[in-house]
Amino acid sequence: MRRMTLVVLAVMGTLSACNTLKNVVEASSDLSKLGGTWELDYVSGPRIAFNGLYPGKKPVLAFDIQEKRVTGNSSCNSFSGKLIADDTSINFNEPLIMTKMACPGEGEAIFLETIKKVNKYTITGDTTLNFLMGDIAIMRFHKIK
Repeated sequence: MRRMTLVVLAVMGTLSACNTLKNVVEASSDLSKLGGTWELDYVSGPRIAFNGLYPGKKPVLAFDIQEKRVTGNSSCNSFSGKLIADDTSINFNEPLIMTKMACPGEGEAIFLETIKKVNKYTITGDTTLNFLMGDIAIMRFHKIK
């Protein structure tokens, strides 16, 4: 009986370790999925319709995972900076290098304010990037490249 208990515990431990490793491997693939260019199609908060905020050009983010860089456009000004991200978290609180053109409307200000609140991300179906504040989705992008 004692021997059977030890065998059952050993098998359970092995299966648990394999499952844990599987979860780590699956989660680590999210950072690689982040690479590429993403266009904003939703931002929470403003009372102005999305197309009213960005009537011409929508904000775009491009992630270079190997160089650990993010570049993009806020719908008006271009920016670049260091990518601070792992498999589930991302941070845009480091200063970004940014052009300083005068921009009409509130779209750029809302984009920059909202992106600083982001602390997590999820990728759905390799084509949808959700930025979260805690567990609440506050921005959504679709992959364009």
